[in-house]
Amino acid sequence: MHIVSHKPIKMHKLVALLLVALAISCGNAAAAAVRMQLIHVDADRGLTPHELMHRMAQRSKARAARFLSEAESAPVTPGQINDGIPATEYLVHFAIGTPPQPVQVEVDTGSDLIWTQCQPCTSCFNQSQPLFDASLSSTFAELPSSSAACQDPTLQSCSTGSPSTGNPCDYCYGYGDSSETIGRLAADTFVFPGGAAVPAIAFGCGLNNSGTFTANETGIAGFGRGPLSLPSQLKVDNFSYCFTTITGTTPSPVLLGVPSNLFGSDPSAVQTTPLIQNPDRPMLYYLSLKGITVGSTMLDIPESTFALTNGTGGTIIDSGTTITSFPQVVYNLVHDAFIAQMSLPVLNSTATPLCFTSSPGTTPDVPKLILHFDGATLDLPPANYMFELEDASASVICLAVNSGGDDMTIIGNFQQQNMHVLYDLANNVLSFAPAQCDMV
Repeated sequence: MHIVSHKPIKMHKLVALLLVALAISCGNAAAAAVRMQLIHVDADRGLTPHELMHRMAQRSKARAARFLSEAESAPVTPGQINDGIPATEYLVHFAIGTPPQPVQVEVDTGSDLIWTQCQPCTSCFNQSQPLFDASLSSTFAELPSSSAACQDPTLQSCSTGSPSTGNPCDYCYGYGDSSETIGRLAADTFVFPGGAAVPAIAFGCGLNNSGTFTANETGIAGFGRGPLSLPSQLKVDNFSYCFTTITGTTPSPVLLGVPSNLFGSDPSAVQTTPLIQNPDRPMLYYLSLKGITVGSTMLDIPESTFALTNGTGGTIIDSGTTITSFPQVVYNLVHDAFIAQMSLPVLNSTATPLCFTSSPGTTPDVPKLILHFDGATLDLPPANYMFELEDASASVICLAVNSGGDDMTIIGNFQQQNMHVLYDLANNVLSFAPAQCDMV
């Protein structure tokens, strides 16, 4: 399953391949600072607010399944992508190779591998951009099975995978929603917006890929905590993002290794909490959630409900999940507290999301929603946990919170809108502050 042909290699390409191999073996000592723009996966699709929220809710459910369940169901059939609902929210574009070939990939803080679909693709989902063609890049090099990158155990994480025993590094990378990519691990120069070029970035050339993807994406860029993720390979000590209003069309900035102005405007507004590590799921960003307040009432929830115990449960923050999900027992308490404290009629008390009827053109009062972390308090503005659907005759306001399983809490990006979120990898903490994201 070779990606590049075995035609005689020209001398300049041979030299380039040797330089790539040297860079891989020695590692790049200097960190690369990168600034990119995130595009919402549904931007410019002409969807109504109701359609947008429906798709966001569906994505959140799919995303929760990815984290909460084992990949035991039948594989998703390739090709169900033009009308499908992908399990993530944001895309980012850059280029790979010399000369550069553009890619547009999902940003995923819940995984590590960077991959894109490549020629010759034996089974790939449809994409609007041309497939990456390794034979056109003078800096492309397949990685051997003996390379350090190939030893990562997550590269054989799907049911059809088998350890790479030949000289090239064959991989099989699976996700909890039964999506997977199978291909060959390689390295090439990544070229980012603004012209920054970083050599010898390890990535997967996907040759057999299945799952629910859209035609405007080519793969996934893992932003997790493992060695194959983009932040790790760029050797940055921090990255941050600032999500603009999700129902809008303004791109959202993501910064890797760029000095953050998080503390610039109002240092007192910055909240900081430790990042917790889970050896059983080392790629995820865990937080220590202590409790929840609705209105003026601290809910009667033992801290152990949110705790990471023997590798299970816990609370993660995730860029790819839209709507925050709580364990069922927690969701029930939040649900009942909002019903008790809202002055509006409940549309359907058993439905998810929980919605209330209101009058068009009015701004109803809603109870506060506050998340209490270890050393930090996230006092959410109403726009970050309530959404309104309105027409000429009726208006509905809904709580953007899901029940997502028995033990794990996932903090989604709807709750992170208009907030600059900094992952300080060097100090193992997460900081956040309100921000005008289009000005970051």
